[in-house]
Amino acid sequence: MIIFPAIDLRKGRCVRLIRGDVRDETVYSENPVSMAKHWQGRGAQWLHVVDLDGAMEGQPRNHEHIFAIVKALKIPVQVGGGIRDFDTLKRLFDHGVRRAILGTSAAHDEKFLRRALEKYGDRIVVGVDAKDGAVALKGWVETSKLKAVEFARRMEALGVATIIYTDIKKDGMLSGPNVKACAEMARALEIPVIASGGVTTLRDISRLRALEPKGLIGAIVGKALYSGALDLKAAIAAASGPPPKERLRPGKKARRKAAGRRARPAGPGGK
Repeated sequence: MIIFPAIDLRKGRCVRLIRGDVRDETVYSENPVSMAKHWQGRGAQWLHVVDLDGAMEGQPRNHEHIFAIVKALKIPVQVGGGIRDFDTLKRLFDHGVRRAILGTSAAHDEKFLRRALEKYGDRIVVGVDAKDGAVALKGWVETSKLKAVEFARRMEALGVATIIYTDIKKDGMLSGPNVKACAEMARALEIPVIASGGVTTLRDISRLRALEPKGLIGAIVGKALYSGALDLKAAIAAASGPPPKERLRPGKKARRKAAGRRARPAGPGGK
């Protein structure tokens, strides 16, 4: 399982919010590039970067800092926040971003999503940010009527290769991840899932790692690293230690899911 240290950018600074609320902002660094280099030096295999201003305003605001981070690192970087059009997407990739995370645009503009998938394939990731099981959009300030699992399944059907699942109520709270919801999401999909929100302790990582056979491949960690509650090297070791005892044979996971879906009562329209 991969541990993704997170850098959230607001007004060019490295910050952490609680549940996405800008009124609960803590500034951890005025120099995001130095922070990115720090996580790389501690053994990070990937870096997760979010343009918070872009997510809230609907257009990129921190690209200068993002491009500087990408240029300074040897590890791959995935970026989300404010990616609502193809020009923004192309610019990110042209500057070396490895994966782009779509959220609001994936929910509201299927034509854009299809075009992005056709052009960039598995470099497109969709973020499913959930509050009480419903998808939150526009920097988490708007809650839709879309159910998180249903939305994720729709994204999978369109060809999305990876889902990042965030439980908003857990984000920045240092209270542990919503393992039950992560498990539900992983079981519902054939594509990989990355968990985000609330990861605080090595036990949290172990609990998430137990979901690997169900398709959970990574965890995004933010505030716990910045506050010192969790050491990145220790987290990486916990995520890459001996595998869980249960290992599904090739093809068994798909058969289990297929059986589960056949047994699930049909909803409206037979779906």
